[in-house]
Amino acid sequence: MIATRVSSGRPDADRRLEFAEGLAAAGDLHAAAEVLAGALALVPDWAAGWFRLGEWHEAAGDAAAAIAAWDRAVAADPADRFGAGMKRDLMRAVPVTEAVPPAFVEALFDQYAPRFEASLVDQLAYRAPQLLARALPPRRFARAIDLGCGTGLAGEVLRPRCDWLGGWDISAGMLREAAAKGIYDALEKRDLSRLEIDATRYDLILAADVFIYLGALERILAWAAGSLAPGGVLAFTVEKGEAPLTLRDSRRFAHSAAYLRAVLQAAGFAQIGLEEAVLRQDRGADIAGLVVTAASALPVRQDQGDSDDAVPA
Repeated sequence: MIATRVSSGRPDADRRLEFAEGLAAAGDLHAAAEVLAGALALVPDWAAGWFRLGEWHEAAGDAAAAIAAWDRAVAADPADRFGAGMKRDLMRAVPVTEAVPPAFVEALFDQYAPRFEASLVDQLAYRAPQLLARALPPRRFARAIDLGCGTGLAGEVLRPRCDWLGGWDISAGMLREAAAKGIYDALEKRDLSRLEIDATRYDLILAADVFIYLGALERILAWAAGSLAPGGVLAFTVEKGEAPLTLRDSRRFAHSAAYLRAVLQAAGFAQIGLEEAVLRQDRGADIAGLVVTAASALPVRQDQGDSDDAVPA
């Protein structure tokens, strides 16, 4: 997402941005930044403009100016739908961001929805749904929920194995694409970072390349542990990293196997499986990932009485 997609509300400022974009395209980033700074003097609360200015300072190698511009973008738009806070954090020697702003994810995928499948499947050889289907135990699932369902790529693969299948996504644009396929029993717009445990229980909770946009996973995995039926299965994919949690230049997170195992165990999961696999391509390179499955613990049967007959041989 770039500044040209969001008007400042003032035609004169928008025209200056258009002129600045031409200068930047011609390689004169210094002049482009000067012109845009003039536009921002007219509309100092224009978050999209500050974000674009930060991009040009970054491209010119001026980290301090880029960080200052992104600070202004976040101040103008605390929900941070442009992801300026993550861009700023990536400029630091030690990034501290542990979550992607939900507003950024929503805006990104609302824009991306019409061309999502063509880009992901045809150009990037995306295969996470197939990897998850292969990793799951060979059984049917009475009730399943597809977290971050997008356009329904994972739903298409898993629908034949689910009696009831629901899908949640933060992007209304993605949900419209999924609804057109007619494969879900229910679709809802949900922010996965704010889920609360209720009385509903699922036999399968699925998240194909979704947790890369959440960052720290303690909250969502605790929700999953509390929302699975006894013996239910959680299955998800993430990008593989060496550190527990790494914010990448793509503004997606990578997770280490050790971190995932520790958080899953702390949440009470059993039978944890982690398999390395290539999830997709990006700029001609393989994206290494982890295919993760974990089972909800079965309830312990309490035998009646104290006789020796109650003790298994």
